[in-house]
Formats: sequence, structure tokens, C-alpha cells
Amino acid sequence: MDRDARIFIAGHRGLVGSALCRVFRQHGYHHLLLRSRQELDLCDQFATRAFFHDENPEVVILAAAKVGGILANSTYSADFIRDNLMIQTNTIDAAYQSGVQKFIFLGSSCIYPKNAPQPMKEASLLTGSLEPSNEAYAIAKIAGLKMCHAYRKQFGWDALSLMPTNLYGPNDNFDLESSHVLPALLRKFHEAKQYGTPTVTLWGTGTPRREFLHVDDLAHATLHLLQIETNPQSTTDDLFNVGSGEELSILELAYLIQEIVGFTGEIHFDTSKPDGTPRKLLDITKLQEMGWKAKISLRAGIESTYEWFLQHPHTF
Repeated sequence: MDRDARIFIAGHRGLVGSALCRVFRQHGYHHLLLRSRQELDLCDQFATRAFFHDENPEVVILAAAKVGGILANSTYSADFIRDNLMIQTNTIDAAYQSGVQKFIFLGSSCIYPKNAPQPMKEASLLTGSLEPSNEAYAIAKIAGLKMCHAYRKQFGWDALSLMPTNLYGPNDNFDLESSHVLPALLRKFHEAKQYGTPTVTLWGTGTPRREFLHVDDLAHATLHLLQIETNPQSTTDDLFNVGSGEELSILELAYLIQEIVGFTGEIHFDTSKPDGTPRKLLDITKLQEMGWKAKISLRAGIESTYEWFLQHPHTF
């Protein structure tokens, strides 16, 4: 990919988008087209088409999305499916119509069935029922990757879809009402230590197993796929899992974060709350065979994320 390429990173202020900006600039890509939600509402079809007409990006990475944890997904399911479908449909079609050369769609591992064989292969898509707590978001993401696949199949358009596992890192969402499990645990343990609270209560049983990936590793995976040749005529090599290949239980994660934060109290679990999917581990063979693997260990990643959290008190 030409280092002078005009690259539109949609959602550049979020967890994933800010990591993409950080990593791409580190590798000499400085012609980044960036717009805040106030400057460009991707739910607005006409505004989106006007942006692509005026700016003519050559590469597009769609990191803009409405995201959240179990509570947010369960409470605002209509918002999640509506907003994500509009963002994706408007951006994908405008990108194709304006002649974008390469398109990256970022999804989520929640697209796979709740009881898919582990580790989950790309071929598991649409082979079973989804986890009910985030079904609306998952269906929207499935629609997005299938739209990219259809444009690839019908028009030979070079669109790829990346399905990352649970992400964390700088610029994460630490709001306890809408955050994912890792940043929520960081904040809970931090505040318990700060205020001298003797216990921290967590949702569920602690038994579900999860895989985590530092967001900078996802950014490097995205850049890796943009830098290598792909065949836009192929309709079988356009979906890639992105993960660390390692998993641990929520209880093990809680103990790790407790140690990093320095909280010395007890951990309790509220078993009346949902666990979500029992296990979510991605099969990352396809991407590894293309020369990429994660480099940031979970401990090192959480330590650096907690340091960032402490340096940005406005995030909580």
C-alpha cells in the first residue's frame, strides 16, 4: 500500500480507530482522512455520499460502530441494530460507488453461534443460534460482512472483513453502564482500592472463558492485510478472525486485574446476573498463515492500559 494513499479511518476517536491512527502513523502513513461524528454522521446517507465524492479516499477502514457490553446490548438492542446497519450500509455502498480501492470492515467475534465448536473457525458463521444478549449487534455485523462479501462476489471489489476477539487498550470505554468486561473490571478494582471498599462484586459465575487482544495488535493486523496482495476475485479469503490464541476464565482475569491494580479485598460474584456465551476462542489459523500474530501479552497490555487509565481521569 502506497504510503501516500488517502486513508479514511471511520471512527478514529474510538478504541479501535485511535489505535489505527497511532499504528499507521508509526509506519509512515500520514495522509489520514479523519472526521468526528459531529463533522460526518455516517447514519446520514447523503452526508456520507458527499464526503466520499469530495474526498475520494483510496482505502477505507470502517471502525465506526455503536458498541457496548452485555447491559448496553440488552437494554438498547433496537439502537444497536439500527445504528450499525445504517453506518455500514451507507459507508460500504458510498465507498464502492466512489471507487475506493480497498475496504476493511471490522466486526466482532459475537457473530459466531453461542455454542460454536471451539476454537471458532470462520466457517462456523451462520451454523447455529447467536448469544441472545448481543443478538441485535451480531446480526448487524453479520449483515455488514455479508454486504462486503456480496460486493466482492458481484463486482470484484477488494473488501475484507476482520472479526476481532474482545479488545482493550487506550481510549477504551470505562463507563460501567456500557463498557466491556476488561475495562469494567479495571475501573471496579481501581475504585474499590481508591475508596477502601472491602469487596468487589462481579456479574455471573466467573466461569465463562474469554480471549483478549490489545487493540494495537488489531491495528497491526489490519495494516498487515493492507500491505499484502489479495485477490479480489476470490470469494473465500475475505473473512479473517483476529485474536491472541489464548483464553482465560473471567475469574482468572479478575485475579490478574486485582493484582495489577493492587486491590487487596475480596471478589464476590452475583450469580443472578448473566454470564453470556460460555466460551469464545477464535481460530486464528488463516491470519497466522498469512504472516501475522499478536505480540502484546495480556499482562503487559493490561498494565499499560491501567497506566493510561490513571493518566486520563476524565475517562471515568
